[in-house]
Amino acid sequence: MSRTVYLNGEYLPEAEAKVSIFDRAFLMADGVYEVTSVLGGKLIDFDGHLARLERSLTELDMPKPAAFDELLEIHRKLVELNGIDEGLIYLQVTRGAPGDRDFAFPDPESCEPTLVLFTQSKPGLADSPTAKTGIKVISIEDIRWGRRDIKTVQLLYPSMGKMMAKKAGADDAWMVEDGAVTEGTSNNAYIVKDGKIITRNLSTDILHGITRAAVLKFAREAQMIVEERPFTIEEAQQADEAFYTSASAFVMPVVEIDGAKIGDGTPGGVALRLREIYLDESRKAGI
Repeated sequence: MSRTVYLNGEYLPEAEAKVSIFDRAFLMADGVYEVTSVLGGKLIDFDGHLARLERSLTELDMPKPAAFDELLEIHRKLVELNGIDEGLIYLQVTRGAPGDRDFAFPDPESCEPTLVLFTQSKPGLADSPTAKTGIKVISIEDIRWGRRDIKTVQLLYPSMGKMMAKKAGADDAWMVEDGAVTEGTSNNAYIVKDGKIITRNLSTDILHGITRAAVLKFAREAQMIVEERPFTIEEAQQADEAFYTSASAFVMPVVEIDGAKIGDGTPGGVALRLREIYLDESRKAGI
């Protein structure tokens, strides 16, 4: 069955949604995006995703395509039209299609931004079997641009990283810069040592994860100790646990890094408890 998507004010069958070949996301990767999870037909962490979207747009001097309330209504309408109980909604904003190719930004008065939203139905998203067994990661060099705090559509290197992991028989890759882990290809990275949760501090080096913020809040409320600082792959391999967070995976245990087992090679108690807390609290707060 064809999905209904949203494009520039219209709800359309996906096959009928067309974007100009001159759209700057296509030509220049000049666009930003957000991914919101849906659990029980409700949007998870929506306020945080919209706040980060606004920040990304501001950092790139890109016009806001619609008001918060309008974007919320579009999300809810797509959930309804596509019958999404568990899944994801992707939102993408580009600088628009000026009608020709040019490095210079087009005049925002004459070039409207492009706004696209679509859904992915993922039954069983919250009850992923992978969360019960954990995943394996490899380390790769982080050669991305310097503004990783802006959630742009420049995803080529993260895609390459996932393929490097797949080729190595792993599930994902953690990127390393100047000897320390920055983040995963599409997630924030954590280790646990002696009961302390360690994750890289916020800066322009990493994406300011919405799930990250929620999980760390819940961890502190549960009297867990959190230390925000860089850590190395070697330190991660000697940790008691490791995990990552993202909007689509929530809290995902990591059981192997570059071939070395983490702890006893099974998901750790801290990661599993945080996943449970996050899912419980998110379901209560969904809108």
